[in-house]
Amino acid sequence: MRILVVEDEETIAEIIATKLRTEKYEVDISFDGEDGLYNALSNIYDLIILDIMLPNINGLEILKEIKEKGINAKVILLTAKAELDDKLKCFDMGANDYVTKPFHMEELIARVNNQLRNTENKKIKDVLEYSDLLLNIRNSTLTCKTTNESISIPYREFLLLEYFMNNKEQIIAKEQIYDKVWGMDTDYESNNLEAYLSFLRKKLKVIGSKVNIKAVRNLGYKMEE
Repeated sequence: MRILVVEDEETIAEIIATKLRTEKYEVDISFDGEDGLYNALSNIYDLIILDIMLPNINGLEILKEIKEKGINAKVILLTAKAELDDKLKCFDMGANDYVTKPFHMEELIARVNNQLRNTENKKIKDVLEYSDLLLNIRNSTLTCKTTNESISIPYREFLLLEYFMNNKEQIIAKEQIYDKVWGMDTDYESNNLEAYLSFLRKKLKVIGSKVNIKAVRNLGYKMEE
């Protein structure tokens, strides 16, 4: 699972990230609100650890924006404020948890594990569905309901298709796709996204689906009927 840490105190951010990586999470860091918001809106994270006091854009503004945009990531806020009214305000805005500075790292990790355990339990589905498509998560098989034709999907194409089906009818930027499917440190030139999309489009035609993955000029790609 992937976590974004948005924290302007670089030492604290690096300590949190290092500890999370020892727990086998993939972790990215943003050191200011503007970069944090940009990364959060990519919708590639399962959880965001978000400091409230940030330069450029504060944490509550980021929280408000990602909730308005329908981002599904769990959010744990970090703050020096411990008053009940402050906590209640954050929960009202959609925060999933609230940790007061200074904090014990073991407590933060426990809260992260708890949030992601709950997320994982809710996410367990055998099948994703969109239009006439059924994608079996367990065996990576794609089926067209109209023709009843099925085809096996290789690993990388499966990750792509899963991402599109979880963001159906939304325009997804090329950078977001690389970040989600290949990872944020990927050399874009080394992985030909168009080739993988071409493979997927051919498989959709083979099973007789009316769904297509369309290129949207200068913006990205979109799955639609």
